[in-house]
Amino acid sequence: METLLEVKDLKKHFPVSNKVPFKKSKQSVKAVDGVNFNVYQGETLGVVGESGCGKSTVARLINQLIKPTDGVVNFNNENLINMNAAALRETRKKIQMVFQDPYASLDPRVKIGELIAEPMVIHGIGDAKSRQKRVEELLETVGLNKRYADRYPHEFSGGQRQRINIARALTLNPELVICDEPVSALDVSVQAQVINLLKALQKEFQLTYIFISHDLNVVRYMCDRIAVMYLGKIVEVGTFEEIYSQPQHPYTKALFSAIPKESPFETKEQIILKGSVPSPLNPPSGCSFHERCPVAMEICKQKKPNIITQENKHQASCHLVN
Repeated sequence: METLLEVKDLKKHFPVSNKVPFKKSKQSVKAVDGVNFNVYQGETLGVVGESGCGKSTVARLINQLIKPTDGVVNFNNENLINMNAAALRETRKKIQMVFQDPYASLDPRVKIGELIAEPMVIHGIGDAKSRQKRVEELLETVGLNKRYADRYPHEFSGGQRQRINIARALTLNPELVICDEPVSALDVSVQAQVINLLKALQKEFQLTYIFISHDLNVVRYMCDRIAVMYLGKIVEVGTFEEIYSQPQHPYTKALFSAIPKESPFETKEQIILKGSVPSPLNPPSGCSFHERCPVAMEICKQKKPNIITQENKHQASCHLVN
């Protein structure tokens, strides 16, 4: 498959302010610390992991909403990090985001028709009449009445607001849409509607998704491949079937063992990890998971494992993987 996005050794370290005045701190929070993955044209790549592992930070780094400390983000074989402002502004039309909170991501003082048309205004696309027509088309595409364009965000439910966010993300005909927990704030029944809408839109407009979520059942339904993150690093990448049936990394095994049983007759044991997630301010040496790993060896404490790619392109970063 053709590679649309390539992320190489992506890092984001946030400096910590020093308590001593006028003295620069040498410490930093390693929110993202050497992430590597590819996204192929037309697929949905899921990104999963515990809260605070760096999933949302990666999403914002890809779209250059925050600048990385180091690394490469190649989109259509062009490095976004080295682009000047004009080139980045043009490329951003092809990369859009759907944020987690449908309430906070819409300006309550602006009508939704204006919110959806705003990207076209910013990039100087069309006139008022053509923009209005595009807004009406997008509202109907996401399952809303075109007459809703004159209403304000507070007049809609959470599911309807997320549909408005999706319509706004599609305004400029993007190639890549980054969905950062798009259904976690919605009721279960509404979640199903929004997920089915996203899948239908992907088929209709040939979209590529990066789908960030905590809900592994949603990821299972939505995604073609999955990247598992732990403490700012990717520890395993593969298809859902491969990772669900034969996980390679001990953290992935523990994470997926938490999925509820599909049947009361299913024999499945949940793996309970001991201890808490280490601080990204001072991550452990060697493998970042070794302090909680039930099968950790001495080498895990000393040497960082390389990502091993198997014959089926399943990747895992663990000393136990051959």
